[in-house]
Amino acid sequence: MDMNILAVGDVCGSLGVDTICRVLPGLRKLYSINYCVVNGENANGSGISPDNAEELFTHGADVITLGNHSWGQRNSLVYLDECRYILRPANYPPGSPGRGWGIFDGGFGDICVINLIGQFKMDNFADNAFFEMDRLLEKPEIKACKIILVDLHAEATSEKVAMGQYLNGRVSAVWGTHTHVQTSDAVVLSSGTGYITDLGMTGARDGVIGAATADALSRFLGTPRDKRTPPPPPGKLEGTVFTVNTETGKCSAVQAIRVE
Repeated sequence: MDMNILAVGDVCGSLGVDTICRVLPGLRKLYSINYCVVNGENANGSGISPDNAEELFTHGADVITLGNHSWGQRNSLVYLDECRYILRPANYPPGSPGRGWGIFDGGFGDICVINLIGQFKMDNFADNAFFEMDRLLEKPEIKACKIILVDLHAEATSEKVAMGQYLNGRVSAVWGTHTHVQTSDAVVLSSGTGYITDLGMTGARDGVIGAATADALSRFLGTPRDKRTPPPPPGKLEGTVFTVNTETGKCSAVQAIRVE
């Protein structure tokens, strides 16, 4: 049996959260989505609050992944320990709040979701994501999962592409997050792993990767503003649908989507 898995690109600010609330429930119906993973590390601008996370869960996210702003909201650190459905990068130091992977009921069997962070121009204290994946894939409980999904939050496209090839045939899907620009390389790799270099972003359609245009331009023009302003509507949602066989764990189709 096939199931449709939706991965949603970085939710940015209150407009991104509002867009999820407005668009995601209908999107799940339109694409017959069985399971949805949302990257929410910018839902509060920098980081995610417990209230942000609960809104995303209420409106269709089954699991939330994070990234380099995992600790951006200090009031969320206890929440990361308490809520098993929100993940921070697994290759962070062992004592970090929360967890980097989880096994969840996908309706058609167990689904393992793994969150990673890249090393190039990212957090220097993170371990090598490739070695971390080797360690995780040796865990008996992960080995027992047919469907394994990986969110690599990384700056370098080469690092993301390399991870896709490294995990080709070993996991069901690999996608990149962080750069907020959707790439055009959604594909089923040669050994049955679904892949896209970056899901894109959920937030302001007309801003600059989630920021208000005037704020972003001020940095490039050398005229920094005293106060940042939230970007105005309309919002957009970007992500990718992966069709995965529940018996083999192989991906048979990948479709990048964008909805306003």
